[in-house]
Amino acid sequence: MIDPNTESLLSLTEATKRLPRRRAGKRPNVSTLYRWSIAGCRGVILETIQVGGTRCTSREALARFFHRLTDPRQCGAGRTETPRRHARRRQREIAAANRYLDREGL
Repeated sequence: MIDPNTESLLSLTEATKRLPRRRAGKRPNVSTLYRWSIAGCRGVILETIQVGGTRCTSREALARFFHRLTDPRQCGAGRTETPRRHARRRQREIAAANRYLDREGL
């Protein structure tokens, strides 16, 4: 958890500027960091904190996030922390198919 009293807060936009360049020499988009904070990456969630109307992270939170991605077994993180989005969508589709079959009497 981010402690705003002891950690260096960065808006997600500022945080993208502190990350290394990736494909084609571009930095990650702010939407990438937002996605990491909501859905995670390989089961690891980027810690964020809401400061007024701005979602922020910290240098320390970024370091923890990348450390957990590098060695998830050591940090106790794994794929089970965050349900995969497509698994939830699959469950909804199965439920919809079952309702359809029930309606049709099949």
